[in-house]
Amino acid sequence: MAINIGTLKTRAFTALIFVAVMLVGLLWNEWSFLALLTLVHFGCWYEWINLLKKIDAKNYIRYSFAGLLYITMPIVMMIDLGTNWNSVESFTAQQHYGKTIPIVIIFSIWVNDTMAYLVGSFIGKTPFSKISPKKTWEGTIGGVILCILAIGFIFPLLANRFFNPFIPRQIYFIIAGICAVFGTAGDLLESKLKRIAGIKDSGSVMPGHGGFLDRFDSFLVATPFVWAYLKLFV
Repeated sequence: MAINIGTLKTRAFTALIFVAVMLVGLLWNEWSFLALLTLVHFGCWYEWINLLKKIDAKNYIRYSFAGLLYITMPIVMMIDLGTNWNSVESFTAQQHYGKTIPIVIIFSIWVNDTMAYLVGSFIGKTPFSKISPKKTWEGTIGGVILCILAIGFIFPLLANRFFNPFIPRQIYFIIAGICAVFGTAGDLLESKLKRIAGIKDSGSVMPGHGGFLDRFDSFLVATPFVWAYLKLFV
């Protein structure tokens, strides 16, 4: 799969704006954090309803309740992981995770998505799934590996300076792995739904990336697994 320079520039520019908005929302204070997730929540719900209308206009209301699990539950779990900002002193399941975990989740998904795209563009030859023809095994595996390495080795250096210094390094590796694997599954799930609906993108709010569901499909599936891991095993 050859790189389309025009597409890459558009995606890169939009990604920079996306990262800036996400960082401001995540880091400014608890109200910006809640405002960001509220925007994501209702943006995803708006596109979810429109998607279902295209799939089954007569029965879309019946299917829309699945959005409580697909959209609302992950948002609530992220809020749970990201609240109580001023009390991060140690890292146990009983105490607060603060802003570190949401940042790790977002960056893990972003790094996996970007690296999978780049690796697949350069060396991708073997189709990964009929659901998403542009995905390749080379890109998918490369994205997972590079995501785990980048988050596991580089992020702790930043986190220990700016965020929670008490998180063991292995936690970063595990969260990155969870986000890479289940994030890819989330991307495939949304691609399948779009194929059934006969559309390319769920929306157009982010040029080169589509809509809210296009940008947060990985987040919606990966977050519950990260939340479960931290609550059950840490």
